[in-house]
Amino acid sequence: MEENLFLRLPDLAEKFMPLFIFLVVLSIGLILKWIIFNRFLHWAKKASTQLDDIIMRAIKGPFMVLCLMLSLYFALQFSKLPENIVHVISKSILILGIISVMLASANLLSGMIKTYATRVDSALAVTSLTQNIARIFVFSIGTLIILNSLGISITPILATLGVGGLAVALALQDTLTNLFAGFHITIVKQVRVGDYIKLETGEEGYVVDINWRSTKIKMLANNLVLVPNDKLNKAIVTNYFLPDKEMSVLIDLGVHYKSDLEKVERVTSEVAKSVMTEVNGGVAYFEPFIRYHTFGDSGIKFTVILRVKEFVDQYLIKHEFIKRLHKRYIKEEIGIPYPVRAINYEQEKVA
Repeated sequence: MEENLFLRLPDLAEKFMPLFIFLVVLSIGLILKWIIFNRFLHWAKKASTQLDDIIMRAIKGPFMVLCLMLSLYFALQFSKLPENIVHVISKSILILGIISVMLASANLLSGMIKTYATRVDSALAVTSLTQNIARIFVFSIGTLIILNSLGISITPILATLGVGGLAVALALQDTLTNLFAGFHITIVKQVRVGDYIKLETGEEGYVVDINWRSTKIKMLANNLVLVPNDKLNKAIVTNYFLPDKEMSVLIDLGVHYKSDLEKVERVTSEVAKSVMTEVNGGVAYFEPFIRYHTFGDSGIKFTVILRVKEFVDQYLIKHEFIKRLHKRYIKEEIGIPYPVRAINYEQEKVA
């Protein structure tokens, strides 16, 4: 019996060799993964950029998949499966490897666009449209590589796509119109993600995204407005963040005809300046001023010019300014006139 067991050892070793190779290669891969990622973490602590984090997120998943596929590939080389089956499995592993690299490359490119394009005045803004275009580009290259590895000629496929593309373009005319309008909006950068805009139809809010079909605008009431890119491209739009976020705030007021206008100007400017420096959203270096412009029905009209850091800051600034000015006018005995209407009794009697 011992002699039979001794004779069977080579057969057992040969049968279990693929499993042994699989475990060895997988162990080496895991050790390499541990070493590489520890190096990356050590580098990340010293680096001042986010590039290391982007690379870690991009390759962490695909790296493990590659280890498994390499282990399986080397195990197959020592197996006794028919050659044609080994060839098919090897091709499948190669395709999965290309897909893993393709996913890692797409995640890496998308992450770099999202992180670094916001820091430079690039021609292409960061939107879901630009990130998806980067992914499509990587996937297209990866698909061509897969077809080439399978021995499929790419030239006839490209020719077929060229002919079929015309039919698709006609069928998806509205979709393509919005797609190219989205490209135009993104590249021209007259409407950007994060800008506060107002449409000619009255909708206004922050631009949160520009995708392949529409632009998303989040209103102050926390509602979301979806505007087709083609309509936005043709609409009259007020962008409150261009050419600068800072904007003037005009507040119309009036005082009694008997008021000392020099005193009114001084007091109003003092209150406005205190609001500019003490209330969040005010531009501290700006010198507020007033301009008298009308002899009104019940008093002298004027406009106070303030300045805020961005559009939504005007509401708090107006609120504080009116409260403080009303209190100061009462203290300084500056009268704010009520509307006055005179009735002609003689004319009423004749009627």
